[in-house]
Amino acid sequence: MLRDSRDEKVREAGVQVNTGRKWRADKAVEEAEARLRHSDIVGNVAHGRLGFGCVTRSQWSKASAKDRRTQVQEEIRRMEEESRLTRAVTLRKQGKWLNWEGVPQRKLTWNAIWTMESDRLSFLLKSVYDVLPSPTNLVTWGFAEKPDCKLCGRPANLEHVLSSCRTALSDGRYRWRHDRVLASMADHLDQARKAQKTTNKGPSFISFVRAGEEGAKAKRACGILGTATDWRMEADLKKQLKFPQEITVTNQRPDIVLWSAASKQVVMVELTVPWEERIEESFERKREKYQALTDTCTEKGWKAWCFPVEVGCRGFPAQSLWRTFSRLGVTGQVRKRAISVVARETESASLWLWRKREEKWIGGHRAVD
Repeated sequence: MLRDSRDEKVREAGVQVNTGRKWRADKAVEEAEARLRHSDIVGNVAHGRLGFGCVTRSQWSKASAKDRRTQVQEEIRRMEEESRLTRAVTLRKQGKWLNWEGVPQRKLTWNAIWTMESDRLSFLLKSVYDVLPSPTNLVTWGFAEKPDCKLCGRPANLEHVLSSCRTALSDGRYRWRHDRVLASMADHLDQARKAQKTTNKGPSFISFVRAGEEGAKAKRACGILGTATDWRMEADLKKQLKFPQEITVTNQRPDIVLWSAASKQVVMVELTVPWEERIEESFERKREKYQALTDTCTEKGWKAWCFPVEVGCRGFPAQSLWRTFSRLGVTGQVRKRAISVVARETESASLWLWRKREEKWIGGHRAVD
């Protein structure tokens, strides 16, 4: 702003911007501008699975002074993020989050930091970088002699405590966390199911349009839930779920089943709360598990979908959860809020499991409900 000011006296004032020893504003701006000019030469490129033309950007050569300042700020943020990622790649333990597949980036805004409980924020940050005082870390830091789990006696790192302890599994700790996350997700899907309005209510009329004018476009059904109005839902909570016998007879129990008898459609949702590095593995396993049931429903004349969804045990929803909500018709801010609530529920449950990692699980977890 000072260098490119319209006022000649401001431009020639020679104002020096005070910055740190490791970062200088003038050099950062110079590098950012060089990268932006180079981007004009390269043009728009494809990102991930998106085709050409899906991602557009304003050109540096055609931008106004205000737009250029905005572009420089964004480019400097990208430069800092690239340097952070480069540093994280060299860290064997604290950089393992780079191996998470199918997990979208999660932005932790200042507003979220100020409103988040201090213990939850501490758990979130330390668990991502694996610096919590797990038995393995305590031995590494010289504060303990044995890295054994207090419950099962096996060597215990953070992954063991949150998702791999056999004693915790047999005690029902992981099942308790799974049910809390499932209840939150089922509540949002039930609200979306009830929000569907009757589409064939009352007589239909022909809307005439004058010559040369365009009529109002018919509203398309939003997602699978928008294709019917008689959806019913069952979730594997409190009591054992029984798959609707009007569809087929099976012993398998998906976590959530939605079905419409009028349109002969059935949707199965299967939730997993795995360690983040095993999200893709969990997705493939659950998809294969319910593939036979999906085929059986199709053979009996039902249009069937099976959506395996994953929420990492540290509160990172996988891309499969975003896709499932979109396919069902939960989009926009409603989807964003729903996934945020599910992530927060997972964090809170995992935080409680972390606190109780050395205690017996005899009904004490009921106190947090």
